[in-house]
Amino acid sequence: MERKINMICPRCNSKEVELLTRAPKDEAWEIYICDTCTFSWRNTENENITDPEKYDSRFKLDSTQFNQLAQIPPIPDLKK
Repeated sequence: MERKINMICPRCNSKEVELLTRAPKDEAWEIYICDTCTFSWRNTENENITDPEKYDSRFKLDSTQFNQLAQIPPIPDLKK
């Protein structure tokens, strides 16, 4: 199943967005994920989350700067 959709990520403006999942019974909601910045959101959220133009500019990411962002430390192995 093709999961790419015609949508723009609200956080980084990437067009690399996929449908992650749908509500299992009544398709009342969908969840999308950005392949560029891994931001995810539901289609039922307010426009300030789903609309790239209304998304809070303080939280916007510029994909050209991703290499300069701090790395998330790896999760260590479980102790035995």
